Formats: sequence, structure tokens, C-alpha cells
Amino acid sequence: MALTTINPAMPAWVERRIGDDLRDISERVSAGERLSFEEGVQLYRHPNLNAVGYLANMVRERKQGNKAYYVRNQHINYTNICNKFCKFCSFYAKKGGPDPYTLSLEEVRARLLAHKDVPITEVHMVGGINPRLPYQYYLDLLKTVKSVRPGVHVKAFTAVELVEIQRVAGKPMDEVLSELMAAGLDSLPGGGIEVMSDRVHAELFDRKINSREWMEVARAAARAGLTMYATMLYGHIETDEERVDHLVKLRELQDETGHFVTFTPLSFHPEGTEIEDIPHPTGYDDLRNLVVARLMLDNFDHIKSFWIMNSPEITQISLWYGADDVDGTVHEYEITYQDGEQGNKRQVLTQRQMEAIIREAGREPVERDSLYHPVKKVIEKEHLFMPLPVIQPVDSGQTTQQIGL
Repeated sequence: MALTTINPAMPAWVERRIGDDLRDISERVSAGERLSFEEGVQLYRHPNLNAVGYLANMVRERKQGNKAYYVRNQHINYTNICNKFCKFCSFYAKKGGPDPYTLSLEEVRARLLAHKDVPITEVHMVGGINPRLPYQYYLDLLKTVKSVRPGVHVKAFTAVELVEIQRVAGKPMDEVLSELMAAGLDSLPGGGIEVMSDRVHAELFDRKINSREWMEVARAAARAGLTMYATMLYGHIETDEERVDHLVKLRELQDETGHFVTFTPLSFHPEGTEIEDIPHPTGYDDLRNLVVARLMLDNFDHIKSFWIMNSPEITQISLWYGADDVDGTVHEYEITYQDGEQGNKRQVLTQRQMEAIIREAGREPVERDSLYHPVKKVIEKEHLFMPLPVIQPVDSGQTTQQIGL
């Protein structure tokens, strides 16, 4: 697949910095050509992260120039009751873990009203698979958000949740999506499949839908006209080959549907999971997954570094390693926690902090909506401002816990 050419010839100093072993890939990237599966594996294993990062930055700047995007959003996790029992998950209610809950509609309304003075443009809602919730709950959940925030974009329900919603609705997926959209659903988040590998699925999350079922839900979303986001959970038991296979499958699906807007590599945090003996993620791993994603996903316009999982510091660096989006203000998040802050749901960066982080990295901040349209800037009230995190030098051996948040 031929893409837009950016540099007909790479400068000699660039070739020296990248090295002979990346010459073929660098020439293909410079020419805007699609990389192969084998080249993706090579990018994961190449010892010079800076050289691979340089190539990813070429693509990032070709697509987005110096812009770095953020969104003012709010996350709501409506239930932590789940019957999937994924081994990598610390969110769902279990013995010795979080207490079970399901938010009532009034509790959802209260959470929305708590941030009513912030000009949020997106509400992101996901939850566990609670088999006792009726179909009407999901419809009313969407309607409640729209009643409190009439103009907000609602990004809700992973493919796994949608399969459960279809089950309790007893209707075809196309009909369910149509009714959810009428109630207020605007787009779909990308989670639920983690890594598209039958081996990983069987070992870590065998009660959830598999990759083929996930892709069928994605195709149904495309037919319905729903924008969708894509993710990959890395840093657990997956191999480099399985990571690349996941990216190639997403790329092929995007060729088919064209409805994905952003890809976000999500870093696995082992605390409180059944596989918590796995080492913590490192900044090196976070950057590696971002650069490979940017180079492999040539038909995705945006690559996001999720600051809660990667830390604000690594997210700053990532703006020169393929990422052009730092996600959003978030406000509360319960899926993962900052290192040393287990159980602290308040995870927020203000608009001022987001823009300061982007400017410190040498990029131009652009507030966006969920579909990457620029938003007219409205400055937050002073009482929402909090001190910026201290940015420390990072080397490839430091973990996100070591560099701090």
C-alpha cells in the first residue's frame, strides 16, 4: 500500500543516526510505504529505541505537524460487578478486592453534576459485565447523561459490554446499536479484546468474546455509523509477534471499515490482579509500543498516550515518539491507579496542566472534541488549578513508579 511520500531521500546524518540495520525500514517509512509483519517484529526488537522513535516521529509530524491534542472529559464506571473474571483485572468486585457496586441513575446524575462547572465535551462510560442489569438500564444511563449534559459526546460500552447488552435485549446487534444511539450513544471505546491472540485469550480472559467476535461487533458499529477507538493491552504474557499480529489485524479492519479514529496502547498494571508477580511497566516499554503502533498503523490518524497508565512524564516524552494525543482531564478513574495510590479514584489533570505539559514538551496544545474537531477554548476557573507534577529525567530502565506521578 503506497501512502504520501514525505522525503524522497533521507539526509546522510539521519541515515548515520538510524544505522544500516534500519536502512530498509527507514526508506520505506520515508516513502510512505506500508510495513510488513516481519518489519513490525524487527521494530519491537531493535536495540536503538531512539532510532525507531525518530522514524515514528517522522510519521507523527507528517500526519499532525506540531499539534498535540487533549480533551476535557469525565470517566464514569457504572458497575464493577463482572462475571468474566479476567486474570489481568483488578477492577471487578471480588473477595479481598473492591466492594461491589452498581451506580443508580441518581448516582450517575450526581457524578455529572459534581463537575458541571467544567466545560466537558466527552463522557466516557464503561463497566463490568453485570448479568442482572436489564436492557432499559443501559438506555436510561445514556439518557441520564444527555439530560445533565445535553451537548456532550457519549463514548460508552466496549464490545464485550455490547454483547451483554444484546443478550439482555434479545435483539439483533444492529437494532440494539440503533436504539442505543437514539438514547444518546455517540461512539465506542476500544477495549474488551486486550490482545487478539487465541493463546492469550484462553489463558487470561477465556470468558470474554474472542478476537473474531470482537471484530464482528466492530463491523456492526461501522455499519451503524459509530466512530470507534482501538486499544491493545501490553506488558503481561503476550509476545512481540502477538502484539504485531494485533496491530496488523486492526490495520486490515481499518482498511475495511475506516471507522477507527485513534489507537491507544494500554500498559498493564499488575497490582491486585491474579498475575501481580509480573513486573511493573517501564517507560521504555510504553514508548516502544507507541512508536511501533505509529509506524505500523499507517491508516490511523491518531496515536494516544494515556497519561494515567503511562504517567504525565512519559506522555510528555511520547509526543516525540509517535503520539499526538495525551487523552483528557478524566476526573475519576477506577480501572487502574497511579503507583502507590491504589483505590484513589480521583485522577485528574486540569486544562491548564494539560496545556503546560504539552508546551513543556515543545508541542502546540489543541483542545479537541471526541472526533478531533478543535474546541473553542474556555479557561477553567482558578479553583480547579492544581500544581503540576515535577518532571524528572527518565532513562530506559526506570519504571513509572520510580519516576513518580
